[in-house]
Amino acid sequence: MATETLLSVDRLVKRFGGLTATDNVTLDVRRGEIHAIIGPNGAGKTTLVAQLAGELAPNGGTIAFAGRDVTPLRVDARARLGIARSYQITSVFRGFTALDNVALAVQAQDGHSFRFWRPARGEAALREPARAILERVGLAARVDAKVSALAHGEQRQLEIAMALATRPRLLLLDEPMAGMGKEESERLTRLLAKLKGEETMLLVEHDMDVVFALADRISVLVYGRVIATGTPAEIRADAAVRAAYLGDGDA
Repeated sequence: MATETLLSVDRLVKRFGGLTATDNVTLDVRRGEIHAIIGPNGAGKTTLVAQLAGELAPNGGTIAFAGRDVTPLRVDARARLGIARSYQITSVFRGFTALDNVALAVQAQDGHSFRFWRPARGEAALREPARAILERVGLAARVDAKVSALAHGEQRQLEIAMALATRPRLLLLDEPMAGMGKEESERLTRLLAKLKGEETMLLVEHDMDVVFALADRISVLVYGRVIATGTPAEIRADAAVRAAYLGDGDA
């Protein structure tokens, strides 16, 4: 396990009127790990991810990425530094094939505009890397399928492929298993396990079986505060965590 810190969050605060959604959140994500964020509904998990991605500006605290203070940077600037938020991709063209979509993501990463989509659809220099990425996420047999024809789980796999096409240094995964059946969830869990160690991920997920199967470390968020951070075994054994979250049956 690598110990180099890639993302460092220090005393992050976000208020909405009288509600404090993130309350002095401090945590770090190490290069190559899967760091999971868990907590009951309303704990502030999605608000935290939105701040890390640059979608919400904090009221206090700092976010450092690869040793650089990125707190004032917008989404596009953070994306250029290598922070990718999967499942929030706005460049999915439902009438295009899976291969077309990933080729466009490869093209965008190379600094070209999406308006040049026709070359992207026919250019081997874009399509071959796209094909390799689709194979990596388990969609080798679906490269020519239109997005509209893909199953829900396959669309999630495609969104991960598009995120990977940007060559990210950190993947922010906000409830990737949402809306999935058991078989689809198991397939995506296997994919994330395969990427583990190759990609650095911050994972927000309600499915505790998925979290404990994948995470290297877990931070528990309750009422906007981190009440514990540790390995899965440490989190399972933490009495405060069990009382606040794991033991209440509200996963």
